[in-house]
Parts: sequence; C-alpha cells; structure tokens
Amino acid sequence: MSEGTHGVDQPKKRAKPGRNPAPASRTSRPRQAEVAGLAGVSQATVSLVLSARGDGRAAAISEETRQRVLDAARSLGYVPDPAARRLAAASNNLLGVFSFTATFPTDVQHSYYPFLVGVEQEAAARGYDLVLFTGSSTGGAGATGPDALSRVRLADGCLFLGRHVPRAELKRLVADGFPVVHLGRREELEGLAWVGADYVSASREVVTHLAELGHRRIVLVREDDDAPPSTDRQQGFLDGLAAAGITGGTGAVLRCADPARELTAPRVRALVADGVTAFVAEETDTGAAWRALNAAVREAGLSCPGEVSLGLLGSPPADLAARPVPMGFDIPRHRLGAAAVRLLAALVAGEEAREPLVTCEFRAGETAGPPVPPP
Repeated sequence: MSEGTHGVDQPKKRAKPGRNPAPASRTSRPRQAEVAGLAGVSQATVSLVLSARGDGRAAAISEETRQRVLDAARSLGYVPDPAARRLAAASNNLLGVFSFTATFPTDVQHSYYPFLVGVEQEAAARGYDLVLFTGSSTGGAGATGPDALSRVRLADGCLFLGRHVPRAELKRLVADGFPVVHLGRREELEGLAWVGADYVSASREVVTHLAELGHRRIVLVREDDDAPPSTDRQQGFLDGLAAAGITGGTGAVLRCADPARELTAPRVRALVADGVTAFVAEETDTGAAWRALNAAVREAGLSCPGEVSLGLLGSPPADLAARPVPMGFDIPRHRLGAAAVRLLAALVAGEEAREPLVTCEFRAGETAGPPVPPP
C-alpha cells in the first residue's frame, strides 16, 4: 500500500465510449462501482457527484468529470438505493466495528484487544462514537446472503476485523458505496479499503537475524490456509532465505491443518537430526502454530536456544508471554487500529485516502542463538 492521498478528480482508464457493461437481461440493479468503471473515475467521485452534496467537496470535481459520471449513470440505468441514501445522508457520527466472532473480543488478553484500544482512542479524538457488531448478530462469520451484514448500515461506515471474512457480502457493501475498511491486507477484494502491517519486511528481518547467527537450515511452521497474514509472513520468510543465500526447498515450510497433532516431538527430533537448527512460527489469533512448536520442542527434550533456536513472527499469546521471550517482532496493534479509523473517517467524508503499511518492531528475545556445531 502506498502512502499519501489521491484526488477524486484523477481519471482512471476509461471504458470505450458508448459501451454499456450492464446487460439488458440483468435482474440486479446497477451499482456505483459499475458507474465508476464506465466513467473511468473512482467510486468516491461517483458518490460525491450523485449525492449532490452541498458541503463544498463536490465543487472540486470538474464539470467534464461530473458530466461523465452522469452520462455513465444514465447509460447503466443507475438509481440510488433510497434506504442507503437516507442512511448516508443522516450522518450520526457513528462508526461500526465488526468482529467475525460470536462475542466481541474485549478480554485484555485477546489479540484483538490492542486493536480496539487504538480504534476507540482515535474515534474519540475525531468525535465519533462506536457501534460494536459481532458474528452472532448475522449468523456467524459464515453468514451469507444480501442481508448478512445489513445491520452495519446503522453506522456511517464500518471497520471489519477477522482472519476469514464473507467476501461476497463485503463486496456488496463496497459496490453500494458504503464506507468499509478492513483491518488487515485484503487486496483480493477489489475496491475494499484496508490497513495492514508490513509482515513481509518483518518476517524477512527475523530470518536475516537467524542467518547472521549462522543458521542455514530454518523451517517455518504455519497453519494450512491462505489468509493474507499467513501468505505475507511466508513471503517474507522465503525472501529472507533467498537474501541469505539459503536454499529453502519444499521442506522449508510446514503447513499444518492441525499443528497440535501434526507437529509432534518425534517429527521435530527428526528434523533436527536432518540438520534443521532453527524454527519460526507464525502468529495467529489462536497461536496454534507457536503453541504446537513450543510443546514439541519441550517434549523432544531439546534445549532452546542451545540445541535449537526458535522465532515467532508476531507476539506470543498472553498465556505464553512469560520468559523466555521469543525472538521475533511485535505488531503495533494500537497504531493499526488508529490508522483504520483515520481511513474510515476519510471514506465517510467522501474523500480518497490511503494509509501506509505500519512497520513492525524487531524483538531480539531470548530464544535464538548460534547453532551448535555438529559433533
């Protein structure tokens, strides 16, 4: 994600004049995203033109751009959603925060809690109140259908937290022009605004540290899914190996559907006997990979950092935060929460804005040292 803001009047690549992307046989109503695509402008520009706001922001849009938007809307037969328009016009200074969990994670030991502190502090500083939503109000994280996330429209815009999200429902909110920000990278959902931490650079730094200590066989333990935080960490891990001249191979990454069952003490002992001197694990909201790795090393009777070095790509679960402190990096969750609110407030105001990736802080810890020379 690049830093800075972009004006609403910068044209995108336009569709061919006169081309109507909406088939005559369609049954769904055209959305703002389609108007933006046909006009070759951003969705924020379409929202400003079609809402006809009198607060001065629409005045920055040129007459040529305004006419292009209106022509595209007429060509597609776009009609604003009356309910959405009423909600958008009636700003209540409310920001929604949606967590894809059955209950809202307010326990101070929960990994989401620091995010929420940053969200609350930044929202208060900007004069917003918060409305909290959970998966239980929509049938859980797997809820689907056009109304699965409809309750969030009670707010002026909504911030979403979750490793796995219902993509179709989020895309529908974005297409309707409802201000949405996801906390965590979500580039696979076109048009969805997000803020995120630079897990790639942070993970690469962890591998660089291990390589400088002399480790040449390093294994990453991660969960078996393709959530963006996991893929970012793996990319940084592999980048670090390549930069250090280490050939990773297929065995450098262990994807575990159930880390507690798959990463056993015998498996760890076998990897160490084969030359592996260091393991790193990804952090998730469950901490499953790190918990399994710790347990397996302990049960295998291996000393750390004597016989094996360990690293954690993130912060340890609260119940495992006691010594030894793992080598790795800390995620600035307060700053991420605040950045998400800043971005959401800009979208609510009809502005286009982007937040830079937040840098993670390297943690030297106590679990990494030089590898033991072979006998």
